[in-house]
Amino acid sequence: MANPWAGEVAVVVDGERREAKLTLGALAELEAALGTGSLVELAERFESGRFSARDVLMLVVAGLRGGGWRGTAEDLMAAEIAGGPVAAARIAAELLARAFTAPEP
Repeated sequence: MANPWAGEVAVVVDGERREAKLTLGALAELEAALGTGSLVELAERFESGRFSARDVLMLVVAGLRGGGWRGTAEDLMAAEIAGGPVAAARIAAELLARAFTAPEP
């Protein structure tokens, strides 16, 4: 079960439940993969609803890798995320929020 106090978000990929979280290493990997802008700009895009499918994909990949998964963006593009693109966008937003805020008690 995902632990929000540890910044974890549950993700079901190809029927397998995984915990994702944005560790410092995963965040650094995310910045490199996005190539432009900062994490603050990425958060602003999510807050304003101006994020792209690539933003969602790279956030979910970074979160999964932070949770111990060893796949790549190409692997995730060929996989099925339970709930489809809407769930993937929700997961990406939760990952970003949990990486920078403490959950409410």
